[in-house]
Parts: sequence; structure tokens; C-alpha cells
Amino acid sequence: MSETRGTEDDAPVHTSSGIEIQPVYDEAPDASRIGRPGEYPFTRGPYPNMYRGRPWTMRQYAGFGTAEETNRRFRDLLEAGQTGLSVAFDLPTQMGLDSDHDLATGEVGKVGVAIDGLEDMRRLFEGIPLGEVSTSMTINSTAPILLLLYELVAEEQGVSPASLRGTVQNDILKEYVARGTYIYPPRESMRLVTDLFGYADERLPQWNTISISGYHIREAGATAAQELAFTIGNGLAYVNAAIAAGLDVNSFAPRLSFFWNGHNDFFEEIAKYRASRRIWARHMRDEIGAENPKAWLMRFHTQTAGSTLTAQQPFNNVVRTTIQAMAAVLGGTQSLHTNAYDEALGLPTEESALVALRTQQVIAHESGVANTVDPLAGSYFVEELTDQLEKKAEELLSTIAAMGGAVNAIEEGWMQSQIEESAYVEAKRQSSGESVVVGVNKFENTEEEQMDVLEVDPALEAGQRQALEARRNSRNQEEVESALRQVVAVAGTEHNLLPHMKTALAAGATLGEVSDALREVFGRHRPSG
Repeated sequence: MSETRGTEDDAPVHTSSGIEIQPVYDEAPDASRIGRPGEYPFTRGPYPNMYRGRPWTMRQYAGFGTAEETNRRFRDLLEAGQTGLSVAFDLPTQMGLDSDHDLATGEVGKVGVAIDGLEDMRRLFEGIPLGEVSTSMTINSTAPILLLLYELVAEEQGVSPASLRGTVQNDILKEYVARGTYIYPPRESMRLVTDLFGYADERLPQWNTISISGYHIREAGATAAQELAFTIGNGLAYVNAAIAAGLDVNSFAPRLSFFWNGHNDFFEEIAKYRASRRIWARHMRDEIGAENPKAWLMRFHTQTAGSTLTAQQPFNNVVRTTIQAMAAVLGGTQSLHTNAYDEALGLPTEESALVALRTQQVIAHESGVANTVDPLAGSYFVEELTDQLEKKAEELLSTIAAMGGAVNAIEEGWMQSQIEESAYVEAKRQSSGESVVVGVNKFENTEEEQMDVLEVDPALEAGQRQALEARRNSRNQEEVESALRQVVAVAGTEHNLLPHMKTALAAGATLGEVSDALREVFGRHRPSG
């Protein structure tokens, strides 16, 4: 969030990254650093025509309670014109716990849909042709399991894995940095990431194997420059790990994708997106040595910033989200999720979710911003801000490299401490009123606004547990146990785990049981400090 102007007209103004904003910019940018759309260094976008051919994918995040309820929400969104699905999973699913685990009590279906096994995945996508939609799954520690379940359901529909399109987040490093839904130690988790890369490279050539996420890093309090550097640093760690595992960078890297946070500072965010492509392209070409131009190209999804949503005067969030979404479009995003205005209070209602989708549709079809590629290219201000953000991010990337890479920087707690410091600084600014949040520390209302809030029925948890017990009782237990023993055996080798995990899941093993098989070999991560 930008600092506000002080009491004096000539008081300095800075972006979240500490870049001082000048009153006027009048120096022409260096055209050689900007390039052409669809060409290295991709400052102006990954494709020559960008949205003139078709708009970005409008992908509204949804998932709550049971698979049946989420399926109904998916159908409603598709009918309303959404062009891609995005699945939110509940906390037990994210942590590799079945719904009947003691630690899952009270959390089943609360922040996403509960998926315990193949039957839940069938019900989640019932009546939705997986060969015709693109599906994004926000899942990390258990990403291989959810991808395999998705593939199994597609095969039951008669859809070839080679035709499946979508993304699995699969970004475990940012969990240690900013979010916390990890299971295994970092290096063992990296093994699962690269196994998924290799598996998809052979079987799911159109699937984006990772969504390297700056979103949660920014939500934890990072600046725009830190979001850039820490995310790209993590991305380079994944690339190097995959190369060390014997994968060809020119083959797997074109399926990598990124996930950025759409924050409040309109111009800083546009500059961030443009700088991100340039930084990634340079590192992939010059540092990694990738020869395939598609391996240099950064494609990304954007979600508007949940951390900027306020419970006070929640309709102000419609304006915030619109500004954030517009910046993402002007910065060249490939897909976009717009948050609902009531998400600071609870899960989005059907009405608020529809308003969020309509926001994107108005931008795409009424605003005119999609009619030309990178309309702000050559702006004195935008180009200078792009250069300055790139410079700050590269300085941080150099520090990460000097520490031995992102995994070391995470294990030593350096990234975490940097984010904590930035979050503290911004909290102080808001507390003092230096950083204005409309409706919170300025322009407050004395009367509380009443809003309808969507709540998950507590009875859903009992129903999910009963269904899970029934499925366990009806399966071939000997076949399941044999398949799980094979997962344990292969986890102790260097062979790819996913084919063996798929066999276990097809036999009826649950998400928690497959995760437990891996815990037996990999252990659990215990953060230091």
C-alpha cells in the first residue's frame, strides 16, 4: 500500500517498496528495454495480440462444504459466463488429513471443499466435462494427490489426460515462507514437486504443473519488490531441482506458471507485472541456459488482494477490487480472480460472487482497455517504475543467490524475517494514519452495516465423516493396503511416486492414507524458532 502525502504538499511519497514517486516524469524510456509484445524480454506481455484474440480467463475461486454444494456453485458460475474453474480445498485436505481425523474436527468444509478420496472428486465435477474446461486447484502439500484424483475422474469421463487443461498450485516453498500448510520437510517436499513435473511432462502435456505464488507472500505483508524477488527466487529453486532430477528444462519450463497478488497501488502493480516477465525471462535464458523461448516466458494468474478487504463498509471493497483487477489487466495477466466484497466477513454469497465476476466482464467488454496491447507502454512514469522495481527485486535475488538459493534462505528464516519486518512497518503506518484505509482509519461510519454472511452447516462435517466410513467399509482393503505399501517402498527410492500413488487412489485409498504413507518415510516438518 502506498504511503499517503504528508501535511506538506512537497512531502515525499513512496510505494510499498520504498520507491520515491516524483511529482512529474518527463524522461523518455529506453525503448530497447521494453521490446515488443510476445518477444523477449516480454515486458509488454507473453503474446503478440494479448486480449484482442480473446480476453483473459475469468476464474472465480470457489469451494465450501461438500463436493455437491461446490459442484452447484461451479455450474452457476459457468452459466453466468465464467470461463474456468478454480477450486478451494478445506484445511484438512490441504494438510493431508481425512475428514474423520481428530485434528480435522471443526474444520471440515470450512474454507473450501472437503476431498477425502476419489468419490468426492467424482461428485465435485459431476456433469462438468473436464475435456472442455480449464481447472485451477489451489493445493500444495497434497497437490500430487488432487491432480491424480482429477485425472482419474477425467479418465472415467472418457477424457484423455493429454487433453486436460488447468493448473495445480504445487508451490510448497511459499508455504514455509508465508502460509504454513506444509506437511513434510522442504527437501522431501521438493521431491514431490519435481515428481509431479516429470509425471505431467509425460502424461498431461497441457497442464500447468505449478503456480509459483507471490500471492500469499504479499498477503503476509511483503512489499511489491519482495513479492517479485521471493517468488522468482522460489521459481528458480524449482527449476534447478527439476534439472537436478534429470528433467529437460526446455520441456518442463514452458508449463510453469505464476500467481501474483493484485494490490492497491495501481501503477506499482502494473509495473510489478511487467517487471516480473522481464526478470524471469532474463534468468531463464542467461542464468539457467534454457534455449526454448517458451521456457523464458512467464504466464500468470492474478487474484485481487484479500488482505485489503475490510469488514468495515464492505461495499468499498467493490471499488478496491475493481482498481486491483484493472491493474492486473493493464499488466497483462492470463487469468484473473476478483474477490467478493463480503469476504472479510465470511465465505462469499452467491450475490457477491456474481458481482465479482461481473466486475471482470465490465472491464473486458465495456472499458476498452483490452482493445490494444499494453496501452501504458512508453509512459514515462510506468516505465521508470518498472525499471526501479526490477532493480530492487534483483538486489534481493542477489542476496538469495549468495545464501545458496531460496531453500537455504527459507531454512535460515531470512525470507520470513524480511516479510515480518515489512508487515510491521505497514501496520505502524496504518495505526498512525500515515497510510489511509478508507472506512477503517479515515472516513469511518459510526453505525455498523448489517450483511448476510454465508455459513457452512455444521451438520455437513458429520455427513462427510459418515460417507467416508461407508466408502472404507465397501472397498477391497487388501488391495488398498498392498498399494499403500508400494507407495512407502517407492518413497525410499528415487523413482517417480505419482504412478504408485495413482494406483492406491484408484483402489480406494484416501488422501489421508496416502499422505500418511509418505509421512512414514519423509517425516514431518518442524519449523525452528
